[in-house]
Amino acid sequence: MKAISFPEKGKVAHVALDDPRAGDGEVVVDIKASGVCHTDIEVLQGNYGTSAFPLVPGHEYAGVVTEIGAGVSGIGIGDRVVVDPNIECGACRACRRGWAHLCEDLGAYGVTINGGFAERSVVRASSVHPIGDLEFHVAALAEPIGCVLNGLGAVCGETDESALIFGAGPMGLLIAVTLRTRGIPEIALVEIDEARLELAEGFGFAAVDANASSLADMHRSFDLVVDATGAAAVAGKIVEFIANGGKGLFFGVCPADEKIGIAPFEMFRRQITLSGSHSLNHNIPEALGVARALGSDIGRLVSHRMPLQEVAYCLSNGMPAGSLKVQAAGD
Repeated sequence: MKAISFPEKGKVAHVALDDPRAGDGEVVVDIKASGVCHTDIEVLQGNYGTSAFPLVPGHEYAGVVTEIGAGVSGIGIGDRVVVDPNIECGACRACRRGWAHLCEDLGAYGVTINGGFAERSVVRASSVHPIGDLEFHVAALAEPIGCVLNGLGAVCGETDESALIFGAGPMGLLIAVTLRTRGIPEIALVEIDEARLELAEGFGFAAVDANASSLADMHRSFDLVVDATGAAAVAGKIVEFIANGGKGLFFGVCPADEKIGIAPFEMFRRQITLSGSHSLNHNIPEALGVARALGSDIGRLVSHRMPLQEVAYCLSNGMPAGSLKVQAAGD
């Protein structure tokens, strides 16, 4: 089969590999859609996961079950499924508390073991979830939606009426549309890219140019403020926009060695809550429900669908100009 491989740190190759076979408790999925995530770049650079190469990346993928291993029940050949990539130990302190995404020995398809940038992938049967008639490119968004749900679960309150999101890329927009399903009426996105500002407006959100003077008027105005940029310079400013008693979410992935300044007195005096967010926590079924609730509009977040070889080129040379979610598309 054809696949994308990270043969070593910083290297990307389009290769031929042996077809995977299903072992006990496993299934083989013929991949129809597999999305690129910033995490893939971090894995490529050796900044995330075990940095054990070679590796087939890709952890946002959906397809059709084509082979079933011994001991598997409830799954049939031809089933349309999406993959939950996380592989937890089940025994550590976090796992015992139900926090699989914080497992001390967390693995993941496409991060520590071969994943979805291939024609086929072998995964645990417990890792696949049925998608019904949901289109594959939409179903492949379930993993990032699951990450959004995990993050919002830590900060969203019943009294929240407003949210400000820094970054109108695919994740920022997914956060915005998910907040809308939770009934938050006032949602604004801050962005420097004009095309993304227009897209945010097209989804019905307020779009704020990051360089506009009007941004200063929004200080201390929002119940929830989210950094979805992964830029420490931006993350360090979200407290300025949180209303008294509000919350902030660090969702974007900042470089591991970056630091920001926080004033403890301000956190105390204004009773501000700050939270981090990592991955998803076995919430793919809920994410699929959100995808269905959002309807056909959610597919607009997938800006490019292309063959594996072209995705390999993008991973080496950068995503296309103006892109949002880029996916490898199967036949």
